[in-house]
Amino acid sequence: MKTNDSFIAGRLKSVKYAVAGAIKLITTEHSIMVQFSIGILMTIAGFYFQISTTEWLFQILAIGLVLSIEGLNTAIEKIADFIHPDYHNKIGFIKDIAAGAVFFAAISAIIIGLLIYLPKI
Repeated sequence: MKTNDSFIAGRLKSVKYAVAGAIKLITTEHSIMVQFSIGILMTIAGFYFQISTTEWLFQILAIGLVLSIEGLNTAIEKIADFIHPDYHNKIGFIKDIAAGAVFFAAISAIIIGLLIYLPKI
């Protein structure tokens, strides 16, 4: 019984840290603020246009993907800046790759949005 208590307590602690991290991202990082705002606008649009359950699934997945990749990009940038505060070619290369991942996610989300909303407009 004690193992389950510590397992559950550990999971609850993990959720607490995850929520705190999400709040830090949304309140301190401008790129996340923009992406989060777009996600809210798209959610409002989903209710306005009464999108289908399948369309909601794709939209939620797209929003989550962009926010997740943007969060990972931010973490990579923070680690890179901590390790090497001055400009360095290899650090710049790593940061560019992380930004490229965000670009792929954002383009995918835009395409999903166009497929959902263009026929409704």
